[in-house]
Amino acid sequence: MPAFTLRGTFTALVTPFSEADGSIDFPAFERHLEAQIAGKIDGLVPCGTTGESPTLSDDEKFALIQRTVRVTAGRSFVMAGIGSNDTRKAVHQAEAAVEAGADAVMVVMPFYNRPSQSGLSDYVEQVANAVKCPVVVYNVPSRTAVSIDVDTLIEAAARCPNVVGLKDASGTVNYCQALLSRVGNRLSVLSGDDALTLPMMAVGARGVISVTSNVLPAAVGKVVHSALEGRFDAARTEHLRLLQVHEAMFCAPSPGPIKVALAHRGAMSARLRPPMDLPTPGQRARVLAALQIYES
Repeated sequence: MPAFTLRGTFTALVTPFSEADGSIDFPAFERHLEAQIAGKIDGLVPCGTTGESPTLSDDEKFALIQRTVRVTAGRSFVMAGIGSNDTRKAVHQAEAAVEAGADAVMVVMPFYNRPSQSGLSDYVEQVANAVKCPVVVYNVPSRTAVSIDVDTLIEAAARCPNVVGLKDASGTVNYCQALLSRVGNRLSVLSGDDALTLPMMAVGARGVISVTSNVLPAAVGKVVHSALEGRFDAARTEHLRLLQVHEAMFCAPSPGPIKVALAHRGAMSARLRPPMDLPTPGQRARVLAALQIYES
């Protein structure tokens, strides 16, 4: 098991599905893991939003995490996506992820039932207290309809030393810089939005949990590691080259666009689980054109 460090490029892994029956295509998943490792990715995040976690059964999630751990065999850090709108279920998922071999868990905020800040704090603390591994809070209000306040996160982390960081998908740099201005190095922030990775790193974030790196792991990693090494001119050049790709990956509900890109490369089927559906022909064309421009 690699030593924990929350810095670098982590891929929010897609989950390939079989065209025949919609089951998980594990051979394609294993090939995808190997491609990520070949691209020198720092960490892998199975069962997150990009992995279509809402449509995965608990058994499927356990199998994906277990397979990620087995195939990577210590060559990459494994941070399992967990979370629910039922705290008891989130705790069970965290325990199962650790049992499956995950190095850390990333806990998404509860969705739909819109708890108070006190409820969010209790949710994070119950998950953190149930496991000994590092815990990363995932704040994505566009998906969950709630946002954990900076004060709430700081208080929860003060009570739970294994809460070590945040995936910030708040949509702006404001949350990241407000948090880091108060906690310094106590919590690590990873961008949850590829297009904001470099702006966030300019104020102290330490990397990204990326959608784009599913298809361009080395390129995304180049931006992050250039910035971590203080070479911001090089990071900015590559970041701006990638910007059109980042934007195309969200021209339709994710993970539709990234699956189109991977299918175009023959890596896996573009199949999604309902109610998610494929991008329109125009959206698919935008995805492929962005990749072609980047690679030309």
